[in-house]
Amino acid sequence: MSAVTGNALVAVDAHAAGEPGRVIVGGVLDVPGATMFEKMVAFRERHDDIRLRMLREPRGYPAANCNLILPPTDPRAATGYIIMEQVEYPPMSGTNTICVATVLIEMGMVPVQEPVTEFLLEAPAGLVAIRAEVSGGHARRITFENVPSFVFALDASVEVPSLGTVTVDVAWGGMIYVIADAAALGLRLTPDEGRDIVRIGEMIKAATREQLPCVHPENPEIIGPTIAELSGPPSGPHADLRNAVVVSTGELDWDRPDTWTGAIDRSPCGTGTCAKMATLHARGRLGLGQDFRHEGILGTVFTGRLLRETSVGGLPAVVPTLSGSAWITGYARYVLDPEDPFPEGFTIGDIWGAGVTASVGRG
Repeated sequence: MSAVTGNALVAVDAHAAGEPGRVIVGGVLDVPGATMFEKMVAFRERHDDIRLRMLREPRGYPAANCNLILPPTDPRAATGYIIMEQVEYPPMSGTNTICVATVLIEMGMVPVQEPVTEFLLEAPAGLVAIRAEVSGGHARRITFENVPSFVFALDASVEVPSLGTVTVDVAWGGMIYVIADAAALGLRLTPDEGRDIVRIGEMIKAATREQLPCVHPENPEIIGPTIAELSGPPSGPHADLRNAVVVSTGELDWDRPDTWTGAIDRSPCGTGTCAKMATLHARGRLGLGQDFRHEGILGTVFTGRLLRETSVGGLPAVVPTLSGSAWITGYARYVLDPEDPFPEGFTIGDIWGAGVTASVGRG
């Protein structure tokens, strides 16, 4: 039986601290796989047209994310989900997890108790424990226990064309991040710097991926870094640090600077916060049980905390939690007319970057 039941997908649109996270709750039955990671790979290989359709125009835009609810492979989990972004299927995402948990609660798709609802989700990266503060049927705040986070490299040097030598950290928080200091790059991480943040973040990521390639010690299919994080001081006493995470929307061509395309995570970034906490702990600057308030480019804040130390593939690691809120913005039934000339959507260089080629329509 095909995974897709028809040309209609039922979805709930939401955002976590500003970052959009669409959640597909109907229209896809299941895909094969003994783990959620295997299901993610199977979906990527057989049904990537759904990701393109939902994230490109006219249904999506560069900063869009999408999640697909699937039956879990682990009986302890209430449900499973896979995460879709513009150029990859991340094993884990904090903002998307917060959106998924909020939608499941407010749609009545998991048993709900007030004032606290607890359940497990199965992400491609593993089991994620959810603790939701609920009142009046609404999920007010989501706290999840993330997969263990760890450091690949601290204070490593990479050579970046036009920037010179840049000092970076590389860490895993559910995705592999390269993290650089914003002030050293002349950035304050304010919205008006958006174009420069994206350009610089993409350049640093590409250079690091070439010069410091990393492979997850327990999953050789996870190779990085795939995402860049710039870190700096907070805008006020409500946060401990500020960050801007750059999500790629196209591939880099070093010979064409105008093709360096990406979008800034509108939130403080959940897995990016976990990766940053791992580097702070490794430096002795963040202890266990200590709140870490991480601010995003919009001024919204996620709060992280390290629960305990552990190890992953022989590397020292820490188990983090992350807390934040999401809000539902709409309910939709996304359809595909058989005569639609753009079944996989399209991109245009005005907002997607000159290096992204518009899809060719049919008809």
